Amino acid sequence: MKKIPLLLLLFLSAVNLNAQDFQGMAVYESKTSVGDQMAKLDENKEITPEMRTMIEAQVKKMFEKTFVLNFNRTESVYKEEEKLDAPGANPAFKMMSSMMGGGGVQYKNIKEKVSLQEKDIFGKEFLVTDTLPKIQWKMLSETKKIGEYTCYKATAEVPVDRSNMMNYKPKKGAEEAMKEKSQEELRKTNFMDMVEMPDFKTITAWYAPEIPVSQGPENYWGLPGLILEVSDDKTTILCSKIVLNVKEKAEIKKPTKGEKVSPQEFADLMVKKIQQMQDMYGGGGMKMRIGG
Repeated sequence: MKKIPLLLLLFLSAVNLNAQDFQGMAVYESKTSVGDQMAKLDENKEITPEMRTMIEAQVKKMFEKTFVLNFNRTESVYKEEEKLDAPGANPAFKMMSSMMGGGGVQYKNIKEKVSLQEKDIFGKEFLVTDTLPKIQWKMLSETKKIGEYTCYKATAEVPVDRSNMMNYKPKKGAEEAMKEKSQEELRKTNFMDMVEMPDFKTITAWYAPEIPVSQGPENYWGLPGLILEVSDDKTTILCSKIVLNVKEKAEIKKPTKGEKVSPQEFADLMVKKIQQMQDMYGGGGMKMRIGG
């Protein structure tokens, strides 16, 4: 008998969500662990405690972000919530944030299997265009509560975003080799020769069948319920607020700004910018940036 109310609730939810003008909104908090990178700062004797405190505050701002997902039955738009920069904020951190997966507008259409993302590199706009990747989910029976929703666990292996600088890791022995190089040798060292990136990563997602919409944050989708949490070994994206059948509907449409490029073309452009930054800031800065 206890199953009847739950089945009724799921049925009513499905009917409610299938209304022609249905739209929902979910707020997500994204946090990326940078403990290893901050520990490397302590090894640099040129960085004072005051400088470390300032850098730590900027890094925290860079890697703790809020996103809003507006969605209907087939489409969604995922966008970072804009925050006012603190007085004296370093513009370089804003640029680095973009190179590490921040900013832009991400659109998904699960019916047409289309993924579009507006991205910015040094003030130039790009429209990264791709087919929405099919995720081979392994659905598990484990559950947990997120807010008022009972969520089920699912795992998958997904391709790594090659344009996100955070996904690079130093090659074995690279950091030790760099310590033995002179400043002149470091300037001549190609940063990309010192790092590598895995092809795939394992993610864990938690989805809510009570919200039978096959949507989620970033490029995640394909589960029988809205994804309320997703994490890998570095980043966790957790839903903090959900509003269904919103009164003031947001515009959900395909982004159009920027030069059209494929994900691989955009990743290649990002690598060129990383190499340009190495040339601009010199080899010494590599010691801090190589940590993965």
